[in-house]
Amino acid sequence: MLLLGSMARILRRGPSRAQARRLSSRPTTGDEPEMQANELRRGMNVMIDGRPFRVLESEIRSPGKGRAFIQVKLRSILDGTQREIKFSTADQVDEAAIESREMDYLYSDADGAIFMDTESYEQTSLSDEVLGEAKPWLAEGMKCWVETLDGRPIGITLPKSIEITVREAEATVKGQTAAKSSKPAVLENGVAIQVPSFVESGQRIRVDPAEKRYIERVK
Repeated sequence: MLLLGSMARILRRGPSRAQARRLSSRPTTGDEPEMQANELRRGMNVMIDGRPFRVLESEIRSPGKGRAFIQVKLRSILDGTQREIKFSTADQVDEAAIESREMDYLYSDADGAIFMDTESYEQTSLSDEVLGEAKPWLAEGMKCWVETLDGRPIGITLPKSIEITVREAEATVKGQTAAKSSKPAVLENGVAIQVPSFVESGQRIRVDPAEKRYIERVK
């Protein structure tokens, strides 16, 4: 069985401001930097009551009476439970110090999915629990970012887009060929998404795996 101790060594890249919050390489000390609640965006990682959460949704709401507030939907990075919190626009939120490094997906076995560090070539096994919704999108040789908190693997970030084959798609109905028309389709990995009406079974398309969103047809 592969050990997770190889996760100790972290690689860094030059992220954008938003990515820096998700890919921070600082240790979790309890003194994480703060940001305004109105800066929260989907995919960011924050500490709430001493526990790490990932932002699923963040919306500024302005009621007819009273002050504007931030409604945030969160998912626990440790156990997957979800909760919603309402922040005032002046509230400060602690960032979670999530570390990441680039790895290649190799294969899966009884112990989990096997990834290899692109620099050290060390291999690491991640459980289905850690993979979460990313599991069906994995393909041999795919480059991912494995995330850790205090040296513990907590998840992975997939590429922003991947190429995949449409396994099943409803037949195009005459008169519904406009690009804005959509229909359900099932991809080769079993994931169901909405695609434009002109997409047919067997075609290759490009998809955003995080959003389960069609991007374009591959020529």
